[in-house]
Amino acid sequence: MAASGTALAGLVAFGLFGVGCTTGGTGTRDEGPAGSQPVAQITPHASPSGTAPPVRRVDAVRLLKSDPKVGEQVRDGLKPCAGKAYPVDTSYGSMTGGRTADVVVNVMSCADSVGVGTYVYRADDDGSYENVFVAEVPAVYGTIDRGDLVVTTQVYGSKDPLAYPSGSEVVTYRWASDRFTEHDRVHNDFSRAVEGTDGDLPVQSEPVEPVEPVPSDTPVEQGRN
Repeated sequence: MAASGTALAGLVAFGLFGVGCTTGGTGTRDEGPAGSQPVAQITPHASPSGTAPPVRRVDAVRLLKSDPKVGEQVRDGLKPCAGKAYPVDTSYGSMTGGRTADVVVNVMSCADSVGVGTYVYRADDDGSYENVFVAEVPAVYGTIDRGDLVVTTQVYGSKDPLAYPSGSEVVTYRWASDRFTEHDRVHNDFSRAVEGTDGDLPVQSEPVEPVEPVPSDTPVEQGRN
């Protein structure tokens, strides 16, 4: 009886140990073989490093007009297109590792909505913003992609219309040593086969309905044998 009790106690202890390792769907599969330490100490915890920085909204137009790094031509041409709406797009995201989200500002023209400048602002501890990136070229636009700055520029030939550029340059910048450095560059050449207008397409004719035969009052004369 003593031997049976000892064996039963061992089986119960083994069963409790197995249940403890599988609680929460992790256990030894994630953490490796179980050691002598209690199971509660190997429970995974969420890492605070994945927490996104808080977003602090900015007045992008005011920021641009007070920034000496913005070209004079862009600042002078920054006016409302209709009513009080300015041709400015603003994006917020984490790129530089700051405590507050970085700000990407794209300025476009009112006439054709073509980008004329891309700017990145990094928040300082005192609440002010520092311009850490400037690109003032025709048809430029910047976005945030998984912590990187991606700047796309349309490439035009001497005879290219505005709607049909010859290609594009897509440059990915990564923050390192307190500045953005080029990480990757992709050049795209666009096909010239899709530049035709609607007038170049073949004209489709309207479907013609079949004409029913008109019955005749004159009997048809049968042929003679």
